Amino acid sequence: MPALDQTFTDLPLRAVADAALSRARDLGAEHADVRIERIKQSLRNYRDSKIETAVDDETLGLAVRVVHQGTWGFAAGIVLGTDAAAGLAEQAVRTAQVSRPLTTERVELAPEPVYADATWVSAYELDPFQVADAEKDGRMIELSDRLLAADGVNHAEAQLWYVLENKFYADLAGTTTIQQRVRLQPELTAISVGDHGFASMRTLAAPTGRGWEYLTGTGWDFDAEVAELPELLAAHAKAPSVQAGRYDLVIDPTNLYLTIHESIGHATELDRALGYEAAYAGTSFATVDQLGTLHYGSEVMNVTGDREVDHGLATVGYDDEGVAGQTFPIITEGTLVGYQLNRQMAAARGLRSNGCSFADSPGHIPMQRMPNVSLQPAENGPSTDELIGRVDRGIYIVGDKSWSIDMQRYNFQFTGQRFYAIENGKITHQLRDVAYQATTTDFWRSMEAVGGPQTYYLGGAFNCGKGQPGQIAPVSHGCPSALFRQVNILNTVSEGGQ
Repeated sequence: MPALDQTFTDLPLRAVADAALSRARDLGAEHADVRIERIKQSLRNYRDSKIETAVDDETLGLAVRVVHQGTWGFAAGIVLGTDAAAGLAEQAVRTAQVSRPLTTERVELAPEPVYADATWVSAYELDPFQVADAEKDGRMIELSDRLLAADGVNHAEAQLWYVLENKFYADLAGTTTIQQRVRLQPELTAISVGDHGFASMRTLAAPTGRGWEYLTGTGWDFDAEVAELPELLAAHAKAPSVQAGRYDLVIDPTNLYLTIHESIGHATELDRALGYEAAYAGTSFATVDQLGTLHYGSEVMNVTGDREVDHGLATVGYDDEGVAGQTFPIITEGTLVGYQLNRQMAAARGLRSNGCSFADSPGHIPMQRMPNVSLQPAENGPSTDELIGRVDRGIYIVGDKSWSIDMQRYNFQFTGQRFYAIENGKITHQLRDVAYQATTTDFWRSMEAVGGPQTYYLGGAFNCGKGQPGQIAPVSHGCPSALFRQVNILNTVSEGGQ
């Protein structure tokens, strides 16, 4: 396990937290918690083998949250001193007092065991902030050079985004945790401009909870993918346009993860299902009266939420309410059986929180946020080729691109990076202009088979948005390849009126 960053642990974490918690207790808070966070991130963009922008950012601050007379109060600041921390506690209590007349239900929190002096570090090898900028830029430019040197590639774009997050948490119950996690997102895109028009194709490598080792062969082979990308792009540019209609689909996990995120991950956030997000992000068709009865998908559909998988973007030791990371069922054999919960929503249902509270900075209050939500493979299940072999007329879809879904997470359409025609159980050629369209339940009920563990891959995104004020959260979604029967396919050019 990498060592905790001493520049963070040398901060007066406990003294500051103790000052805030003591003051909150003195003022009559039933609950109080403190987060001290430092978030370092760097975003580097490259175009045609030259660095175009480089943005380095560091956020350091303190957040105090209280429950006072059954009402939430919150305050945040940037001064890490005991007097300032006590002042924030006072401000949080005053906020609760002002909010009290507007509160219709008393805040209660589900109990959670105390974790004293707990430490957790994510599963990575090399902190990218410890790698020289020249080495990082050199690697991305080297890969870009290879794309530009290939026939048919007119431009190459690349991006490297990496984050180091340190977090100290303490509450009145006695839990104190200190955590450190690293995440990294590299991406390269080849662009072709010619008689066919404009075409592009990017790497399929997902953002990941790994360090710099990801760019040097651990978890993904960027050299091999960059080598094959120009040929795949050329075939895509010359591919025929799809004929709209119903097709059987074999969907690769590099595409299916995003459909999981939009149609399952967001739909099973309990705050959405209860209407708390209606003014901004929408609600959910998967309402609480259907828990235990909603036929979400076919019997081969088993979906879990987790905060535990190695390299998951939402993986933590403890959430922002001091709840230990865990794995829990969301959909079992096609039936909705659970939601994502924080401590307040869990208490209202007599349950334990499943650790789904997160704030994206010390300046924001924690809210219910998505864990890693994943479709499970079938034990001893088929390979991707075997799934393709079951299809007489269909399409194999690889990689994510654009998507659209309604405010209830029910009606959607998704595109992808590459589409391959399947004829008599064999891949024949690429197709263009493909989008698959369905309602969430029709789509997942059409899933006939999921692949085995050998087809499983952990996709994800850095920037899942939610809340007012808006927050972003990193989240991963694992899934195997899967076979769907008779899904509606749109021709995106025809749909666009062109």
